[in-house]
Amino acid sequence: MKTKLLYVLFAASILFTACDNFLNQDMPQGILSEDQVSDPQYVDNLVISAYAVFISSEDINSSFSMWNFDVRSDDAYKGGNGTSDGDVFHQLEISQGLLTTNWNINDMWVRLYNSLSRVNAAIDALNKTDDSYKLKEQRLGEMHFLRAYGHFLLKRLYKNIPFVIKPNMTQQDYNELSNTEYTNDQSWQVIADDLEFAFSVLPETQADKGRPTKAAAAALLAKTYLYKAYRQDDANSHRVTEINQDDLKKVVEYTDPALYAGYGLEPDFHNNFRPEPQYENGIESIWAMQYSMNDGTKNGNLNWAYGLIVPNIPGVTDGGCDFYKPSQNLVNAFHTDDAGLPLIETFNNKDFSASADNADPRLWLTIGLPGFPYMFNPNYMMAKTQTWSRSNGLYGYYVTLKHNVDPDSEYLIKGAWWGSPMNRIVLRYADVLLTRAEAQAQLGNATDAIELVNQLRVRAAQSTGMLAGYDVNYGAKMRVMPYGDAGDALARVKMERRLELALESERFFDLVRWGEAAEVINKYYAEEADNCAIYSAAHFTADKNEYLPIPYEQIAASNGHYTQNIGGW
Repeated sequence: MKTKLLYVLFAASILFTACDNFLNQDMPQGILSEDQVSDPQYVDNLVISAYAVFISSEDINSSFSMWNFDVRSDDAYKGGNGTSDGDVFHQLEISQGLLTTNWNINDMWVRLYNSLSRVNAAIDALNKTDDSYKLKEQRLGEMHFLRAYGHFLLKRLYKNIPFVIKPNMTQQDYNELSNTEYTNDQSWQVIADDLEFAFSVLPETQADKGRPTKAAAAALLAKTYLYKAYRQDDANSHRVTEINQDDLKKVVEYTDPALYAGYGLEPDFHNNFRPEPQYENGIESIWAMQYSMNDGTKNGNLNWAYGLIVPNIPGVTDGGCDFYKPSQNLVNAFHTDDAGLPLIETFNNKDFSASADNADPRLWLTIGLPGFPYMFNPNYMMAKTQTWSRSNGLYGYYVTLKHNVDPDSEYLIKGAWWGSPMNRIVLRYADVLLTRAEAQAQLGNATDAIELVNQLRVRAAQSTGMLAGYDVNYGAKMRVMPYGDAGDALARVKMERRLELALESERFFDLVRWGEAAEVINKYYAEEADNCAIYSAAHFTADKNEYLPIPYEQIAASNGHYTQNIGGW
């Protein structure tokens, strides 16, 4: 009998070693005995290991931020040295040639289920403790939150996934798991159920910033119900067949401002993407992956998962791989009219001119453009040269800024790749506002939706701290204004999601949720062909390319319990 990879990962996960370090605590060696399982000291270590794996299990090719898979959207090109540099990701960006045997498709599956196996080990151990362990319910809430988060990431990628939610799962339990046990709608409810429990027991604040709070559970619950609202339960398609009003009302419930006391928008948008300690875990950061340096460990707890995104500046960032390049389409999206409002109808292959066209200030805080300083440092002026494009212009000359840090700062650190101690915000308050705005727009509450969108647009207008002198020195024409009426509220919410969350790996999943992926992406391919020649043969196939296929290795090891996604894989 074949043993499913899920079980192999589960079994391996209890062989903890001292290499994991989280919150400055070490892991125990070896397999835990029955007595140790119920000892709070060791249970806490299992909990710590469950947190640590969401950092230690990812790498440059399988980042849990999902940037590697956001190259399927109209926000970004793959980048790198050419189409053969990371060829499996090139197949994703043109929606052609994908195989169920591609290593990256299986690798992300394995890494996420490895993470979930740690979480389940902690849940099982916590359930064996008695009530004398005063943190039992809170720690269970944290682990149910992490389990929901892992399943959430998997579901957005693969749609039909097995859920590892039963207590004390045996090898036989794993061997009998099905990836179609639940309908699509039921699957989202499984995730919501974990989060409902977490919400009921988590505290409003946590001394350890990496632990989720009640607000974090509410934010992820709202996001889960928003995905659930766009029903995709037709067995023969990925089309949206209904937008469920009850689910939308749940979104409104869990985005109630009263649940987010102490959270809000940063006064400057850029504060969310700064490595300096005073900006980490700020007012907008509801839950973030915690990275650090100089923390007593050998190399610090650095984020290496963005190592491929650093540009290759000779003598400065040698070895930078220049992946995840912003698209011309995304740059154009920041274009505004004289009233400071988006020019939605100009999404075409007309290049935005920084010296002639108005733009939202978030453009220069999100994307590095030729003629402007890289990471706001005039020592590194961007230009249309190989320094800023390893592909000699094939993928253009733009560079993402949100994930990078100033090369002259102490926060860019060379290891096998380039790393940084900058936190990665998983849930930020701006996304909560946009989630609420989308639900309100779908429920017909257009005025409420636009009021929320305008909060972000007003903040954008004030986010010029790093851009002082950009108008005089570089000719930047910044203009962004709030909407003066409700107008087409839903279209405006969707547009604001793109601008506010650009290059935070939300765009592709948004398009799939809305049922707009095929239309938007194929239009993008056609319009971008002149800017990026790789799209001349690209085509997005509806009812196939919205989700990754179930990896061949998982199908083969499932003893017939897994069903492949639709689309002719």
